[in-house]
Order: sequence, then C-alpha cells, then structure tokens
Amino acid sequence: MAESTPKDPSFEARVRASFAKQGLMETLGASIAHVAPGQVEIALPPSPAVSQQHGFVHAGAVASIADSAAGYAALTLMPPGAGVLTAEFKINLLAPAVGERIVAKGKVIKAGRTLTLAQTDVFAEREGQEKLVAVLTATLMTVEGRAGVDD
Repeated sequence: MAESTPKDPSFEARVRASFAKQGLMETLGASIAHVAPGQVEIALPPSPAVSQQHGFVHAGAVASIADSAAGYAALTLMPPGAGVLTAEFKINLLAPAVGERIVAKGKVIKAGRTLTLAQTDVFAEREGQEKLVAVLTATLMTVEGRAGVDD
C-alpha cells in the first residue's frame, strides 16, 4: 500500500460528512463501517430492494459500494478542501453476493497529487465467514476549486 499519512487531520469527519450527503448510499441502505488513512469500509445489508431476480445482491449495488469505498479511501489522503471523483473503474464479479452483509474494503494503492489508484475487495459475510465476491480497481482524481466539492 502507498504512503498513508493524511494531509487533513480531520479526514475521518470529512469522509463521514461527505458520505452522509450521498443519496445513493442512503437509498441502498449502505453505511460506513471503518475509516482509517488510506482505507474505508462500506457495509450493505442485503434486502429485496438491492437484489436481482435470483435473490443475490445486484451487481450495480456491489459496484456502487465498491466505487464509493475506493473513492473515500482516496479522499482520506487528500488535502483539506479537496474533493474526489472517479475517473475510471473496473470490476470483476467473482461470485454471487449473498450473505448477511456485504462489505466493500477500499484501500489506496498509490496516492498522487492529481490521480490516486485504489482497490476494493468486496466480501459477502455469512455465518461468520467472509467470501470474496468482487474486486474493483479505480482511478480517482483530486478536484479543487470546483462547485460542489466543498458543498
């Protein structure tokens, strides 16, 4: 993992405040489970509202929490006043997302001034066991001085 020294001592509060503004995460029922420098975990309780026709958590919901975990992991290492936007991501769906809880564990691989590379491993938790169900790699960009960044 890359250097994980936060440039903003209030990184956790900033991540949590930003997450609270995300309508999609609220709609999905997702929540932040853990925040540390260069790492963020987002938990999703499976429900019929986020399931597909076979009863598994929909790949769109899995991709959404994985993308957000990567983005917020990147934000933990960005300077105060900066925002983050996903420039690109790729996701590999490895197994059906079925369990008591789906957890996306995002981590920074390399943080740069403008671009950050992050990876999210998504696990389905069932009966105390974790099963890897997806892996996402993302390129995130630092944005400053744009409308909506500090709103």
